[in-house]
Amino acid sequence: MPESAYANMDFSNYKPSSQDFVLKDLPVRVNPAPGPLGADDEAAVTAEHLSQLISALYVAAMEPDAWQVFLEILRQRIGGNYASFIVRDTHGENIGWVISAADSRRDLLQHDPYAFCSPLRGIPRDTVVVLAEWMTEREWRACRYYTDWCKDVDVFNVMAIDIVTDDGCYYGLRVTRSEAMAGFGPREKELMGLLIPHFKRALNMHLALHRDRQVISLYGRATAQLMMGVVILDQNGMVIESNPAATTILNSGDGLKVNNGALEAAYANDNRKLQRLVRDALLHAQTSQLSMTEGMSIGRQSGQLNWGVVVQSISSDEWSEGKQRPSVAVFVRDTTGRADPPLQLAQQLFQLTPSETAVAIQLANGLSLDEAAETLNIRLNTARAHLRSIFSKTGVRRQTELVRLFLNSVAWLGNK
Repeated sequence: MPESAYANMDFSNYKPSSQDFVLKDLPVRVNPAPGPLGADDEAAVTAEHLSQLISALYVAAMEPDAWQVFLEILRQRIGGNYASFIVRDTHGENIGWVISAADSRRDLLQHDPYAFCSPLRGIPRDTVVVLAEWMTEREWRACRYYTDWCKDVDVFNVMAIDIVTDDGCYYGLRVTRSEAMAGFGPREKELMGLLIPHFKRALNMHLALHRDRQVISLYGRATAQLMMGVVILDQNGMVIESNPAATTILNSGDGLKVNNGALEAAYANDNRKLQRLVRDALLHAQTSQLSMTEGMSIGRQSGQLNWGVVVQSISSDEWSEGKQRPSVAVFVRDTTGRADPPLQLAQQLFQLTPSETAVAIQLANGLSLDEAAETLNIRLNTARAHLRSIFSKTGVRRQTELVRLFLNSVAWLGNK
């Protein structure tokens, strides 16, 4: 199994506390599951059996912490002593990563140290494999994987599935029984087989959701570094979310604030116009699939340059009618905030020396050459020499062009 399986699923944030029942043998509290499949069952798999498993599986697709609940239901339903989800297999320097539900064993490891020698590596994908049908009992008892690992953890019978997600990553699902328990039969195989398409779909959903969250996070960081504040309002005009840049602006209380959950401007005239734009955007979102975009300027008590504010409607989703539905986006631009891009990144982008980069950043933040020299504690003649060199390297001829070049560059996105 490739390393990308672990990275793509984002199980790096899987909380150890959610595995306490595995490590300390504390029971998982779930709705009572139907009993394990038995020889006397009239039906192979009932709708109740499958429904409970599939429901837990799709919950796990939304939130990694819920995987152990699905595994515990699966273990109980099939009647195994363990049910495990292999997120990352052991290879090279990896110790692997396995999420398990255990029946009675304490201190179960979170990884399988002998997975590299498992005879189930390389089984056909999207297929239920029972170990007893894969190799003889004699071969299994002589296998290092059994003698060095499975025997000590009371694993003798194994039923396995390996699947490949849309991005080419391998994941495994295992249910095991002790030697004292009966082997897996047709009914258990049937249930596992019915889970295969749902198991694959749930993993693909998880991958897509995690990928979307990563992209959204990157967008949020980019707008924050550009000092673009974004405030999201619900269908009632109440604030439900704001990015870091907007939070900083609102917390300053300089012209804009949140009062009783609503976005307000400090000055009455500005606030009346802001509230009208928000109301118009809310009405527009209910009647049109196209967004409405309006702008205004909002004064600041500090006397600094006004905030530039844009109010935009968010098209309503006919499938969503719940509370706090995103309906309006308010963008706020800080035109005066100082930004300090990483010195090394700015040097790399413009091929400047550290001293030249420091001068360019001060100029980009609105200082004159005299003020930049004083701030950097260098002679004015030295600053002029740096400026001439900067002009030569960047190809600009005026200080205003240099400022525009720096402000429009990607150097500012390097801030953490």
